[in-house]
Amino acid sequence: MKSLAHLGSQAASLPLAADDILEFHAARLLLLMHVCGTSGRIDGLTKMAKLDFFTRYPDFFEVARAAIEPSAAVPPGANDAVESSMVRHHYGPWDKRYYQVLGSLEAKQLITVTKHKQSFQIALSPLGKERAKALAARRSFQDLIARQREVKKAFGSKSGTFLKDLIYRLFDKEVSKRTLGQVITR
Repeated sequence: MKSLAHLGSQAASLPLAADDILEFHAARLLLLMHVCGTSGRIDGLTKMAKLDFFTRYPDFFEVARAAIEPSAAVPPGANDAVESSMVRHHYGPWDKRYYQVLGSLEAKQLITVTKHKQSFQIALSPLGKERAKALAARRSFQDLIARQREVKKAFGSKSGTFLKDLIYRLFDKEVSKRTLGQVITR
């Protein structure tokens, strides 16, 4: 994964995928904390990853939301575009880039990561809140923010463990049965 700051020497004719850009993932996670967090904080890497999973896999989100709120059902395939793929990890969907992205955000003083009991609290710093608000004001992020608001409404009050267990129960073939490191597909 590369930062936009280091792509100046790359030939303009080479394709550039947003999924390969650090800032793409950093912006999404800043917005995730801003929109889905409680006062800009998410308690636990597992919870962060599962909220991010539902943001990135809208079709899976609709199935999970319908499982806990049947009146919210949306026809299958209505939202099947995957924002950015994740892989099967020990605790369900995960992105191997999280540590790099979170480290970058922390180094830029946009977030703080603190250990609390057995988990980590990831919180926007004052500068991070300012930057997240600026991102949220951009039209290009409106669809993402709308999806994150729906994710927060359905799952924001749930624990990471609840979300992990829900994903394993609902998506056995798509997630649970995959080998570690295998990309999650529909």
